[in-house]
Amino acid sequence: MIHTDIVVVGGGPAGMRAAINAAESGAKVIVIDRDGHLGGQLVKQTHMFFGSQKQYASTRGIDIAKILIAELEKHKDKITVMTDSTVIGFYEDRVLTVEQAGKYIKIKPNAIVVATGASEKFNAFPNNDLPGIYGAGAVQTLMNVYGVAPGDSVFMSGAGNIGLIVSYQLMQAGIKVKGVICRGPEFGGYAVHASKLRRMGVPVMPSHKVVYAHGKDKLERITLIKMDENKKEIPGTEFDIEVDVLCIATGLTPLVELLWQAGCEMKYVSELSGHVPLRDENLMTSLEGIYVAGDVAGIEEASSAMVEGALAGLCAAESLGYKHPDFETLKEDYRSQLYNLRSGPEGDSIRKGLSKVQLKEVGL
Repeated sequence: MIHTDIVVVGGGPAGMRAAINAAESGAKVIVIDRDGHLGGQLVKQTHMFFGSQKQYASTRGIDIAKILIAELEKHKDKITVMTDSTVIGFYEDRVLTVEQAGKYIKIKPNAIVVATGASEKFNAFPNNDLPGIYGAGAVQTLMNVYGVAPGDSVFMSGAGNIGLIVSYQLMQAGIKVKGVICRGPEFGGYAVHASKLRRMGVPVMPSHKVVYAHGKDKLERITLIKMDENKKEIPGTEFDIEVDVLCIATGLTPLVELLWQAGCEMKYVSELSGHVPLRDENLMTSLEGIYVAGDVAGIEEASSAMVEGALAGLCAAESLGYKHPDFETLKEDYRSQLYNLRSGPEGDSIRKGLSKVQLKEVGL
C-alpha cells in the first residue's frame, strides 16, 4: 500500500496544474495518467490559445504542455508521476487501485483531484464503423503526434471549435477538406476559426448532417441531408460527397466513471455536456476530500481547465493543512480568471450549467 497526501488522476492541463499548486503548497502528490506521457490533449494542439497571459495566450498547446511538464520537474521532491497507469477502482476505504505494466497497485491518498477529462461523442448512422471514420481527437493524434495523414480528402461533421480547428490543421498538413457541417442553423465555434476556413475556400455549412456512409472495405463517400430550423431532416435534399475520411467532432462527454464509483452526487446538465459532479467553490464534490477539475467537471476550453486545476490543487492541499503562503490571493485570482473566461455571450451556456451544480452559490 502506498500512502500519499494527494493523488491527481489525469495528467492533462487540469491535472498538471493541480499537482503543481499542491506541491508548491507543500503536499506530497502522485500524478497518474494512462498515457505514456503527460500533457493530455495539449500534446496534439498546434493552435495558439486565447484567454489572457495567465492562461498562456498566444502560446501553442504543444508548448504549454512543455511549460507545465517543466514546472512539474521543479517539484520532483514532492511529485511522483505514474504514466502508462490506469486507475481501475476507488473503494469505500478511500483506496485507489491502479494497473501499471501488469502490476496491481494500491494507493491511499488523503485527498484526490479527479481530472480525467472527456471522451468523444460519436454519431449514429449506417456504416459509421467503416475504416476512414474517425473522431477529431484521433485525427489530431495521427497528424500532430505521429505525423501520419489520415487520408487524402476529409469531410468534417461538427463546426464547434474542435471541428473548425482540426479542419484548419488538416489543411496545414496538405489534406483536402471538402466541407464542414453542423446540425444547427449556426456553427458553434469562434467566428475567427470559421472565417479562416472560408477564406481558404472550405464551405462551412450549417443545417446539415450525415445520414449514410458508403464503402465496402473503407469509406468511399457520404450522404448528407439538409435540416430545417427545428433540426429536422428535409426529405428529398440528400446529396453525396466523395471522401476517404469522415471526421466526427460533435462534442465531448465528461469521463466521470470514477466519480460514480466513489458515490459523488451527480447531475445531468446538458450545458456541461453530460453527467457531472456537484461541487463547492473550492471544486470539492459532495464527498469530503474529492475534488474535480477540467472537462470531467463540465466541457470547457483548456484555459478554464488549467485554472480549475490550479484552484483544486491549491484547495486540496489547504484542506490537509498545507496552506500556500499566498493562498487567499491565489484563490481569489483563480476565481477571477474563471469569471473572466466565462463572461460574455460565449459563456452563457457554461454559466447556466454551473449554476445547476454548485453545492454553494459562488457566482461563477
